[in-house]
Amino acid sequence: MPLGIVGWSGSGKTTLVVALVPELQRRGLRVSTIKHTHHAVDLDRPGKDTYRHREAGAVEVMLASSSRWVLMHELRDAPAPSLDQMLGRLAPVDLVLIEGFKALPCAKIEVHRGMLGKPLLQPDDTRIVAIATTDRLPRARVPVLALDRPDQVAAFIADWLFGGRRP
Repeated sequence: MPLGIVGWSGSGKTTLVVALVPELQRRGLRVSTIKHTHHAVDLDRPGKDTYRHREAGAVEVMLASSSRWVLMHELRDAPAPSLDQMLGRLAPVDLVLIEGFKALPCAKIEVHRGMLGKPLLQPDDTRIVAIATTDRLPRARVPVLALDRPDQVAAFIADWLFGGRRP
């Protein structure tokens, strides 16, 4: 089940995701994450064998060791994958937290910090199921969660995920 963690840059999305993963694991959930960025990041380095494989034209390069593996897929001129395609690449888990991707068609928790001077996304995005913030939002139309209480946010997610039923 995917759940977006969305908000403006600098709102604390990554900090919340990093705090949520162990909190959700303590509740018995298997969790994976997807991180979206607008930057042209490259996890590889020039001169490394895998970099050379990609530069030679390989569509996918897998790097494997005894402790982890990573699959790099070059889009070249192909379109970015859809949410379903990305989820289909992951091993089955209880929950996939998706950081960023504000426009994704899935349920989301908005991370909001009023001090950034940015508007809430929630009034215009009906897929937002809660707002995690340090601000008071008395007019919010969804539950308001304490951003500095990842245990509270994790409890909300578990209840939302299972509708009050525990696995």
